[in-house]
Amino acid sequence: MNEHKAWHVNGFLVLLLGLLCLAGSILSFIAAGEEGHLLWISLGVLLMLVFVVAMSSLTIVHPNESKVIVFFGKYMGTVHDSGFWLVIPFSNKKKVSMKVRNFNSQKLKVNDAEGNPVEIAAVVVFKVVDTAKATFDVDNYETFVEIQSETAIRHIAAQYPYDSFSEDARHSLRGNADEVAAELKAELQNRLSVAGVEVLETRLTHLAYAPEIAGAMLQRQQAVAIVSARQKIVEGAVGMVEMALQQLEEKGIVLDSERRAAMVNNLMVSIVSDRAATPVINTGTLFN
Repeated sequence: MNEHKAWHVNGFLVLLLGLLCLAGSILSFIAAGEEGHLLWISLGVLLMLVFVVAMSSLTIVHPNESKVIVFFGKYMGTVHDSGFWLVIPFSNKKKVSMKVRNFNSQKLKVNDAEGNPVEIAAVVVFKVVDTAKATFDVDNYETFVEIQSETAIRHIAAQYPYDSFSEDARHSLRGNADEVAAELKAELQNRLSVAGVEVLETRLTHLAYAPEIAGAMLQRQQAVAIVSARQKIVEGAVGMVEMALQQLEEKGIVLDSERRAAMVNNLMVSIVSDRAATPVINTGTLFN
């Protein structure tokens, strides 16, 4: 089922014609009552039928709205132009909104790629672009959007881990929200094209570990952060010690291997330690 334009003309002229027919029908019945002529009665009935047909063919289309015209079970087309129109008489005129709408999903509990239970929710911005498909190819396109959106969110959430704990890891739900939203939009558009719906935007609105594992995962994140910070500190300390030894050599201060090792040890402990260093003055030799 593909959408096409329905026949329609200006409805104000037909409204005026219908009112004139109604007035003529009333006058005809009045004249028939006075004179009792069958001709006046027939004319009154005919004008009344014209009025009824004219009124049944009129419809109003508001901005960002369309009317799907169905004539005795056959799709005759869609009227998108806003205004007052004359369409096929005795037809069914189903209203379909063309406005942009949001669907905010509930918080869904699903396992991520690593099997961890997470809570996830998303908002889907969509609009109808094909009224024929939205009306005839699905039972209720709004319900269809809701069900397919939640199904796609569950499927996408199961493809990625909640978080990545290494730099070379694949995309994660928390660290690559834009990429995940783009993939969700593409999958949703593929699912909703049968209903004549265009997906304009998708965004994750909620993402968190499930309550039963939130505490453990927070400790894991803190541990990873501490290890990463320590790694950076050690890398900086090694560079500082290397620079200090190089500057001593450039100034002509030569240290033997034992003093060099002691200096490296003291500098590394002082820089890497998370507490302030306490100096110890050695009044003897390195060995006493």
